[in-house]
Amino acid sequence: MSDNPIQMSERRRWLRVAVTGGAALVLGGGFMLPRLLVAGTDSGRAGSIRTTRGEVLLEVFSDDGSDLGPRRLPRLVLSDEEWRRRLSPAAFDILRRGGTERAFSGSHERPAVRGIYRCMGCATALFDDAAQFDSGTGWPSFWQPIAKLNVIEREDNSLGMLRTEVRCARCEGHLGHVFDDGPRPTGLRYCMNSLALRFVARTRG
Repeated sequence: MSDNPIQMSERRRWLRVAVTGGAALVLGGGFMLPRLLVAGTDSGRAGSIRTTRGEVLLEVFSDDGSDLGPRRLPRLVLSDEEWRRRLSPAAFDILRRGGTERAFSGSHERPAVRGIYRCMGCATALFDDAAQFDSGTGWPSFWQPIAKLNVIEREDNSLGMLRTEVRCARCEGHLGHVFDDGPRPTGLRYCMNSLALRFVARTRG
């Protein structure tokens, strides 16, 4: 009996991980990916994330979701001590150390009201709930950011595999990773840490 499309997709994903040095869990002659490798939000803890000084062009949004257009803003550059005062210990570990939260531990899996997600570190608008979907991974997932200007995507070859890390463009805080197994229309899955995001309910509409 031939594999269905979901099984074939899982098999192709496992092969990509195996080739790049990832590990698979073999069970009863079959296989399945460890959930962490499927979700992929651990950046390998390479050390402290340092924000570079200067200005950055961002797309600015009000809390009601209105696009106020692009503006040049200074990057938010703080010492580790200042970041620790601003963030909870867990959020500091994620945003400034590239850590990851436990799956299904976050509070933003599916909000009950409409709103946007801002960076917990600097309040930059990052995602709109209209682009959120249930990926089944236990982390908030989106098929696109609210604006490409507002995120940085960089190569991440930690954990023995090649992935694309996502950071906030203003404070360069680690958010998660983006994968190419998402839904239409983009086919992307921005798999984010809840503790790196602050959900803001729409003020109207």
